[in-house]
Amino acid sequence: MIIVHHLNNSRSQRVLWMLEELELPYQIVRYQREPTMLAPEALKKVHPLGKSPVLEDNGNIIAESGAILEYLQETYDNESRLKPIAAQDKLQYRFWLHYAEGSLMPLLMMKLVFGRLGKAPVPWLLRPVGKALGQGIQKAYLNKQLATHARFIDDYLGKTPWFAGQAFSVADIQMSFPLIALLARGNINDLPNLQAWVKNAQMRPAWQRAVQQGGPFDIPGG
Repeated sequence: MIIVHHLNNSRSQRVLWMLEELELPYQIVRYQREPTMLAPEALKKVHPLGKSPVLEDNGNIIAESGAILEYLQETYDNESRLKPIAAQDKLQYRFWLHYAEGSLMPLLMMKLVFGRLGKAPVPWLLRPVGKALGQGIQKAYLNKQLATHARFIDDYLGKTPWFAGQAFSVADIQMSFPLIALLARGNINDLPNLQAWVKNAQMRPAWQRAVQQGGPFDIPGG
């Protein structure tokens, strides 16, 4: 039995979605974030990094959502329903699989961190300074970077319905978390193609089943 170590409102939602797309049976072990938004210490008993998601399957313990998704595709997607065949689509597939965590999520994590410098657990005496620092960095750097990335993604999705061409793929599952976070944290308007992609993704029956299994999915804003 496949076991998913699932943290609420986290990247592990993508793993549940992938499993539902593949129609594989699985078991969920649930964890709740600490008040600091960090994962609980209990996850370190599963993997030394103490992060989620972690997948257990056939004696393997696999961390990192991208690695998990690729493992599931290579192991269980025997008909390659979730990976493109055409060479050009494969290039896009590979790019978006790595872009999601390599380029986009670091900016979104910075947005979240700097947006919370004026809040607990920062000591209350330091919160005014933290708030001013966080707002300054966002205005001078982060917001501009996120706007560039958002426009890049929206322009691309104006040419193709899914990230690896005409068919839904693992690249779409991998991009789901940062795109929903981008809409929550980016303070960016006029992204019709990106918003349409999110709407279409969330209309998929497998997405809806994954949310039912994993619980409410609400990524905090910055």
